[in-house]
Parts: sequence; C-alpha cells; structure tokens
Amino acid sequence: MKILGIETSCDETCAAVVADGRRVLSNVVASQTDVHRKYGGVVPEIASRAHLEALVPVVGEALEQAGAGIDAVAVVHRPGLIGSLLLGVTAAKTLAWLHDLPLVGINHVESHIYAACLEREALPFPCVGLVVSGGHTSLYTCDGPRSQTLLGATTDDAAGEAFDKVASILGLPYPGGPSIDSASERGSPKAVHFSRPWLGPDSFDFSFSGVKTAVLYHVRGYGAGAKTRRTDLTEQEIADVAASFQECVVDVLVTKTLRAAEVCGLDRIIVGGGVAANRRLRARFEQEAAAAGLDLILPPMPYCTDNAAMVAGLAYHYVQGGGVAGLDLEARA
Repeated sequence: MKILGIETSCDETCAAVVADGRRVLSNVVASQTDVHRKYGGVVPEIASRAHLEALVPVVGEALEQAGAGIDAVAVVHRPGLIGSLLLGVTAAKTLAWLHDLPLVGINHVESHIYAACLEREALPFPCVGLVVSGGHTSLYTCDGPRSQTLLGATTDDAAGEAFDKVASILGLPYPGGPSIDSASERGSPKAVHFSRPWLGPDSFDFSFSGVKTAVLYHVRGYGAGAKTRRTDLTEQEIADVAASFQECVVDVLVTKTLRAAEVCGLDRIIVGGGVAANRRLRARFEQEAAAAGLDLILPPMPYCTDNAAMVAGLAYHYVQGGGVAGLDLEARA
C-alpha cells in the first residue's frame, strides 16, 4: 500500500509517498527558513502564504519521484498553526475526493514518534517516546504506532522554543537550534552553571522558560537593562553560554527519559522531533542509553525535522486498523 502524506503544520511544506508504512519512496520538503529569518521566528500569515505557493509543486514532485499510483492520502490536521494546517487539510481532502481515495488525519506529535520506524524491518514497540521540538516537549509510553500514553509535557517553553530565544539573546541567527548547536562546539558546558528544572523528584513534566530567563540575566544583568541586547560579548563568551545552556537542557531531557524507561519497565527509547537533530543530545542519549542497557532509536537526520514521510508511514497503520477520516476532517490548532 502506497500512501501520500502531506505536512503543513508550521513553516515547512512537505509531501512524501511511503509504501507499507516504512519504505520511503519520496520525501520532499520546501523550507521557509529564509523567509522567516529576518523576523527571528515564524510569522503565521507569511507561513500560510508560502504554503499556498509551494504545496502543489511539492506534492507533484513527491508523486513524480515515487513513480507509482497511491492508495490513500494522509495529512497532519493537528496541532499546529491554524492557517498552515487548513491549507494542507484542504489539499488532502481535495485529492481524496477527486480520486476516491481513503483520507487519514494524523496528529503531528505522534508522527514524530513514528519517524524512528521508517526504513526499519521491525516496529520498535513498546518503548518510551520523547518528542522534542520547537513547539513540543512531551514524554510518552508507546505500546504501538497508534497507542501512546502521555507521561509528561512542557509547562511553558518547549526545548526548541527555548533554543530559539536563547539564540536571540546571544545574537545568534535564526533558527536557534542549529546556531546553539554550532556555537556550543567552541564552548565549555561547565563555563556557566544553570540550575536544572527538575520540577520535583517524580515529575516527568518539562519547563525551560526559567533557564531561558537565567541566560538573559546572565548576559544582560537584572532589571531594565536586561531589555537591551549586549554587543560586547566575545565569541568565546557566546560559545560558553550556548554550551552551558545546551548542557542544561540536554541533562533534563536525557535524565527524565531514562528514568521514565526505568519506572515503566521498558528497555527501548525513541527520540523524535527537530531537537533530536542536536548533536550533543544525540551523543548523550547514545552514551547513557548504552550504559543503562537500553535500546536507543534515533531517526535519521532528514526525519527529525518536519517531514511528510513520518505522516504517510503512520497513516498506513490507521488504514489497516480502519482509522479513516471523512471529508468533514477539521484542522485543529
């Protein structure tokens, strides 16, 4: 079974065709990073207009690369920016109606967990799943592709959002995740101590707003002066703060995920989402999962950030289980 997936939840227009849930036949992504860079973040109205321009060419290219007909259409319909979601959902419903194909609505966060299943012979369930991205930091137990139980989630800033904001504080370019990752290579993670937000000994929730504020105060001082960007930081100071901030976030993510595996009695971990591309996070997970005797599955880099292959792959299991949507499928922010 070949399924066309469409992903337009934020600022990347994505389409892919996946066979039988795991074999990727095409995976096309049109990034909007250059469009939003001068604003330091995603502007929803601009994102919607960019999707409108890119969607038909991206879907056409994905179908052409796959070189075969499709058996169903899948689309992310929640969560995300409402304008961006509406465009993807409208396109998917139109294709499904026009060609009389099954339509599947997919949860964006759940698809990030499924990204680790692509191009694998066996499904890696049950497991603990961590989704860590610009808008989400959530921890789950996963019994199967369609069965997740939430253990904890962000109470304020998601990890990726904190990366973007700290990059802005340090004067590093957008997007902040790759900028912090790159700057940290030249810095010391022990240069500045930022308190780890554990939120209690038994909590699986996350909170990174306080760490972001601690970076702001460290760089600019307290009070009204903190509103003014400093321009006298040396490159080494920027690198040290970036590395220390990154280590703080990575500490929390890795420690809570491994503790969840221990508490839930599971021996496998999946990490998905854009921040899963962070080199320090991947290295720490590899080291500590190996030391704990846990099986770690990290998606290949192209499947960490938003893509439609993970959408089409997950949709296969919905079609097989009868989870097909009607043409009244709605976008939900």
